[in-house]
Amino acid sequence: MKIRAIITHHLVKGEDLNHHGTLYAGRTAEWFVEAGFFAAAEITNPENIVCLKIHGMSFTRPVSKGTIVEIPSKIVFAGRTSLIANIQVKVKGDTVVNGFITFIHVDLHGKPLPHNIIIDAKTEEDIQLQKDAIALSAN
Repeated sequence: MKIRAIITHHLVKGEDLNHHGTLYAGRTAEWFVEAGFFAAAEITNPENIVCLKIHGMSFTRPVSKGTIVEIPSKIVFAGRTSLIANIQVKVKGDTVVNGFITFIHVDLHGKPLPHNIIIDAKTEEDIQLQKDAIALSAN
């Protein structure tokens, strides 16, 4: 399966801010998981996806109220039952948050279920993201 980015957007509002008046990490984590879930739901049934782990969510700079953020997410690696997404938060094309999330493909009882998905990384960027994801899955 070819790697394809799913893009979502959010407007940073007053209720999304922390005590410093910038985008709250908790709200960012919510958007982060949501975006990763959308990418996984593009390639398998959403009822079979659960979040296992956020592998870091690193900010490079604060984000202010009134900013529109773009959140591209894509599944970059598929294990037997796992799917690893790379998610970024961008402001005017600049990445301000980056990280990975592991989702597990489960049956209706919550037990891991093989998904039979193979992710085919073609671009240099996707090949590197896949290598990074494989390293995360080994931990």
